[in-house]
Amino acid sequence: VQLQASGGGSVETGGSLRLSCAASGFTLNSGSTAWFRQAPGKEREAVSCIRPNSGTTYCTASVRGRFTISRDNAKNTVYLQMINLKPEDTAVYYCAASRRRLIVSSLDVATNYDYWGQGTQVTVSS
Repeated sequence: VQLQASGGGSVETGGSLRLSCAASGFTLNSGSTAWFRQAPGKEREAVSCIRPNSGTTYCTASVRGRFTISRDNAKNTVYLQMINLKPEDTAVYYCAASRRRLIVSSLDVATNYDYWGQGTQVTVSS
């Protein structure tokens, strides 16, 4: 199983980026998927999660209204659209997939995910 993340980069405050995570060897829509991020010296945190066969998203409290997760089942790819980026969004972003249909309260727990992408750096300058 591989998750290949891409789309990171450097932008100014207020800019936008779209991250992609293409899966192989595993069908994303068979389990739960999420984007996490980790800034230097900080814990890894979930920024957006999605359950299988559902368009409802979760884990978005810290980025509410600015980040949107979506999934293209035909391409077996999950996306994270980020708008109005702020310097505090600077981090390495990881996509993660679980084989299970996680309950809502456990979607933001990193240890519940079985597969991880390699991480992509997002840097937002002021």
